[in-house]
Amino acid sequence: MQTYECDIVVVGAGPGGSMAAKYAALGGLDVILLEKRAEVGSPLRCAEGVSKKWLEEIDVKPDPAWISAEMDGAIIVSPSGHKFKLDESHAGNEVGYVLERHLFDKALTEQAGKAGAKVWLRTAATGAIVEDDKLVGVYANRMGEEIAIRAKCVVAADGFESQMARWAGLDTGLDLKDLDTCIQYRMANIDVEPNYCEFVLGSAAPGGYIWIFPKGDGKANVGIGVQGTKCKLGADPKHYLDKFIAADPRLNKGTVLEIVAGAVSTCPGIEDATADNLVVVGDAARMIDPITGGGICHACRAGMYAGKVLAECAKTGDFSKGALKPYEDMWRDRMEDKLWRNWMAKEKFATLSDDVLDSLVLAIKDSDIEEVNVYNLLKVIKEKYPEIVEEFEGMI
Repeated sequence: MQTYECDIVVVGAGPGGSMAAKYAALGGLDVILLEKRAEVGSPLRCAEGVSKKWLEEIDVKPDPAWISAEMDGAIIVSPSGHKFKLDESHAGNEVGYVLERHLFDKALTEQAGKAGAKVWLRTAATGAIVEDDKLVGVYANRMGEEIAIRAKCVVAADGFESQMARWAGLDTGLDLKDLDTCIQYRMANIDVEPNYCEFVLGSAAPGGYIWIFPKGDGKANVGIGVQGTKCKLGADPKHYLDKFIAADPRLNKGTVLEIVAGAVSTCPGIEDATADNLVVVGDAARMIDPITGGGICHACRAGMYAGKVLAECAKTGDFSKGALKPYEDMWRDRMEDKLWRNWMAKEKFATLSDDVLDSLVLAIKDSDIEEVNVYNLLKVIKEKYPEIVEEFEGMI
């Protein structure tokens, strides 16, 4: 078996993996970035909506090449059709751009390569190399050849299904209630507001929501997430999405150009995102907003933090769990409270009837919110319906 050696091996060339590879390489480390597919960013499994503010935080400049459309705001739709429309000045971090995600991912991987990381496509991790109870690398299949890659530290950035973290001994298991099963159509020949993301709540998408993310020229991503415990029919998301589209005259004569399906975690993050010689980032670490299902920004931040901490660890040659603690501190300080608060809110909202959701949307619509984000929405709900948030009001 051919054996390779490096400082850091990163498993997965999504946003988190590419950012980790980039910043580790910028720190002078020898980095190998693995991607099991033949093309970075494909096949797509993403609604492609992101906010704007965090891009500056990770030093990525917006590029028209990977921005499909810029949003002017968002529309929240209650079960009976009440609409709360907000423009960008009030939309906070809940709207921004609709991406061409495959091009965005490629741009981040290109940056990792420019920083000095080696990018290996068609290279799938197949197991952890463990010697004397110590993680020392990964086994992989590269273009049909079984290989071993020995490294001082492994970054598990292999997404929602993350096997790398489990192979290395971390618990990444999920309860069914903390999983949404999703399907999305890329549609053409439809008539939706071109610069507003739309979110439809209630029994049309049990435990989740329906989204319409415009991509310009009569096209949009139209998708749905349904909570795992509420799936009873078999192919539930498709059933609900097709029913919604058939009843909406803006959509029901449209053309479906692409179908993507998958799952997303809706829990507050794993208990440990590090172990000796192991860092877990992004979706693999459950760093996904439990209410919105958004995880791109969290993955990018976590990857950046990981790469910077790995560069510091290299100065002493210590990649133990203790030495990697600054990474845990950085990502938890930046996003853990929000993940926990939104997880508790998700748990509560999944139990609410359509009538209650109607009342909530009307309450929000009549409120004076300077910036609309999940946190401020929960504050309004606390004022008008305190019983809904009493279990986690200390986090609001």
